[in-house]
Amino acid sequence: MIISTIGQGLLWSLLGIGIYLTYRILNFPDMTTEGTFPLGGAVCVTAITSGIPPLVATLLGVLAGVAAGFVTGILFTKGKIPVILAGILVMSGLNSVILFVMKSPNKGLSNFPRIQTFFTNLNLPNYFDIVILGLIAVIVTILFVLFFINTELGQAYIATGDNEVMARSLGIKTDRMKILGLTVSNGVIALSGALISQNDGYADVSKGTGVIVIGLASIIIGEVLFGELAFLERLVAVVVGSIIYQAIITLIIYLGFDTTYLKIFSSAILAICLMIPTLKEKLNLKTGLEKEA
Repeated sequence: MIISTIGQGLLWSLLGIGIYLTYRILNFPDMTTEGTFPLGGAVCVTAITSGIPPLVATLLGVLAGVAAGFVTGILFTKGKIPVILAGILVMSGLNSVILFVMKSPNKGLSNFPRIQTFFTNLNLPNYFDIVILGLIAVIVTILFVLFFINTELGQAYIATGDNEVMARSLGIKTDRMKILGLTVSNGVIALSGALISQNDGYADVSKGTGVIVIGLASIIIGEVLFGELAFLERLVAVVVGSIIYQAIITLIIYLGFDTTYLKIFSSAILAICLMIPTLKEKLNLKTGLEKEA
């Protein structure tokens, strides 16, 4: 159970990293997430069932997410639609795209190869194939994000999130940076959706419902536990937060709670994590006042 939870946490952490790129760096929530996540899985699973190798199918899922993020970015920057509404519009439209791709509300991978099949053939202990796949995916993604951030383009992207007016005064095309951020972010989110769909053995049009809460929970748990960190450490904290979140959900299931209500537990976990900094501040203030008295 522990190994399985770690594997699941690693795969879901990609979702958290993708959300982090817009939520924390550009300082806005991207609702496209709930459409991009199942889109990555739908494209990947459909490609595999059409005879395409799992690795190539996974990359196709990523490209589909990239395209969805690009559309949101265009609507937001060129169409001047508020980012939340732009995300909702694309998310809603992707529902039809997913149905068009799969030709049905869901599609299974029974008797078809998956990307983790390679590790399964190594005769590893149960669930270790998912852990290895998750580690590889997380390491490659983090290295890619670090490489991107350390380029001139990446620094312009960060500057846009820090102070858009200042960035624009320095000649940075901030609209392009926003489009770039949404594109990269949704590509990473689609990667998570593709890998999780392969791990679950199916893709479903409703698979994205509530995933933004899971991603945000991973980010917030990592921040609450570790506080101020360097950029690389923050990405690692998101991964740790994702594993902890999955461990909490696994514990809830183990204790016998009805899995029908997992969404409310997810929301409650996120709400508690968001309130912790405020509670700490109030507690420290109260303690300080008592000491002065």
